[in-house]
Amino acid sequence: MKLLYETDDAERNYGFIEELQRFGEFELIKWDDWSENGQAMLVDKLQGETVLFRARRPEAARFLEDHGIHLVNRAEVNRIANDKWQSYQLFLLIGVQAIPTYREAMEFPCIAKTADGHGGSEVWLVDKAKDIPTAASPLVFQPVVEHQSDVRAYVIGTELVGAVKRSSKDSFKANYSLGGNIEKYVLSAAQEKDVLRIARALNSDYIGIDFLLLEDGRHVFNEIEDPVGARSFYETHEENIAELLVEHMRKLEKHAPYRQEDRPK
Repeated sequence: MKLLYETDDAERNYGFIEELQRFGEFELIKWDDWSENGQAMLVDKLQGETVLFRARRPEAARFLEDHGIHLVNRAEVNRIANDKWQSYQLFLLIGVQAIPTYREAMEFPCIAKTADGHGGSEVWLVDKAKDIPTAASPLVFQPVVEHQSDVRAYVIGTELVGAVKRSSKDSFKANYSLGGNIEKYVLSAAQEKDVLRIARALNSDYIGIDFLLLEDGRHVFNEIEDPVGARSFYETHEENIAELLVEHMRKLEKHAPYRQEDRPK
């Protein structure tokens, strides 16, 4: 199996990479050339392999899949999870409660985000129209939603493997990487049902699904993460998510309908 990261992300995630390689025979590939020629070279390098694809590159993922590379997660997951507008459309389509999301600011104050941002970066609390930031990527806008905390649920295949509740007293952003407080969280039956509905609709292999816990006990979905970071999971759970992911990938390879050795010559 192959494990693909962009170089900077590989350096930031060396601990998770080591865990994956401890449980599975992964060849790490660091790749930064996403030009047409670079993608063609990557196809040659990955041909016939199952690839744990840890880059936020929807177009490249689609190119690889179109050339017969088996990606985990598949390209469509990468496309939807890395576009907050597309994620919101999925939430609407399958009927789960989600934070209303717009292409332009409908009220102030509001939350502005780049559609392709991740990890709590490129998120702003905007008080008035003149404060809307200029960003390289398209923005989406959400109302300010009063909530107790937010939750990231980790899903491998169609199994909920754990969840982390995140909160912050100093910022409206509660991401662990930004200094938020974390604790293990057990989803209610209703929350788990909705989380798995999203994962099944995506046909995903390994994602994080984020939702807010409201003051009245309800939950509303916010974002999907692919590739999802696991630092907060390791801090709060005894299970090793790298081991669980490797087990899942072995099952995928075992039951793949078109394994390389079975393909017609």
